Amino acid sequence: MVPETMRAWVTESVPGSLRLRVDEPTPRPLGDEVLVRVEACGLCRTDLHVIDRELPKHLSHVVPGHQVVGTVVQRGAGAGRFVLGDRVGVAWLRSTCGRCDACRTGAENLCLLSSYTGWDANGGFAEYTVVPEAFAYPIAGTADAAGTAPLLCAGIIGYRALERAALPDGGLLGIFGFGSSAGITARLAAARGARIAVSTRGESNRRRARAAGAVFVGDAAEVGPDEVDSAIVFAPAGELVPVALRATKPGGTVVLAGIHMSDLPPMPYRLLFDERDLRTVTANTRADGAALFRLAATLDLAPEVTVLPFSRLPDAVGDLRAGRLGGSIVLSAWS
Repeated sequence: MVPETMRAWVTESVPGSLRLRVDEPTPRPLGDEVLVRVEACGLCRTDLHVIDRELPKHLSHVVPGHQVVGTVVQRGAGAGRFVLGDRVGVAWLRSTCGRCDACRTGAENLCLLSSYTGWDANGGFAEYTVVPEAFAYPIAGTADAAGTAPLLCAGIIGYRALERAALPDGGLLGIFGFGSSAGITARLAAARGARIAVSTRGESNRRRARAAGAVFVGDAAEVGPDEVDSAIVFAPAGELVPVALRATKPGGTVVLAGIHMSDLPPMPYRLLFDERDLRTVTANTRADGAALFRLAATLDLAPEVTVLPFSRLPDAVGDLRAGRLGGSIVLSAWS
C-alpha cells in the first residue's frame, strides 16, 4: 500500500536551505510514468548548485536528488516496460521531446525541451519519486543500492567526459578536481591503460588519488612535469581552465565536465592556437548511461561511498560544500 503522504527534503526560498516535509503528497504515476520507492539517492554537486541557486530556479520548491535506486511500486496507465517489484535507477535526464534534430540524431542531451530530475521535477531525496519509464535504468536485484547510486550521474558524466576527451591509448590524462565523478572516471581510464595525473584541493582527495594509482598528485592548480594528452576539469573553478590548457600537449583536448562553473578568466589565444580543443559536457544521453552500466558490470566498478541516513541530508550538503567528505555521498535508509 502506497501512503498518501511521504517525507521529503524540499528547497526553501532562501538559497542554501532545505526543509524536511513529513506530509508531502506522494506523487502518482501518470501515463508512461512509474512510481519508485527510494532505497538510496546519491548527493551530487549538481544538487548543491540547485540548493544554493547557482543554477536558475525552475520550481519555487523542489525535491533535489537525481542518483536514485529504488523499486517500482505503481505504474501509470501507459507504462509497461517494468513490472511491480523491478529495481530501477533514476538519473538527471528525465525527459526529452523525442522529435527535434538533437533527439533524432543521438544528441538528446542537447534537446531544448529536455527536463531534469530534481530541478524541473521532484527527485529522490524523498520516500517516493516518479519517472517516465523510458528514462529509467534497469538495476539488478542483487546490486548494492548505495554503491550503484553514484553511477547514475557521477559515473555517467565521467564516462561522457572521458569519451569527449579523446584520450589516446595508453595516454596521460590530467584530472582537475577529484570528487565523486573524477574518482569513477580515473578507474574507467585506468581500465583502458591510461595513466592519471591529478590536481585537486584537500589532502583527503589527494590521498584518494594516490590510492587510485595516479602517477602525479598535486594541489588544485599544480601540474606535473609531463604534459598530458587530454584533461578533464571536474572542479567548478573557471580559473583552472587556462591551467589545464597549459598542461595539455598541442593537439590535445580539455573537457569541462561540470554543469556550473565560475567565469573563465582572460587567457591568451596561444593556449588554443596550438590546436588544443576545449569541449564541454552537457548532461548525458541514455546511450551513455547504458554504456556505463555495461562497463560497470564488466569492471566491477564500485565507487567509494560514504553512506548517511536521509535525516542527515543538511549535514551532508554542508560536508560536500566544505569538501569534508571524499568519494561519493549517498543517502540511504529512511527510518
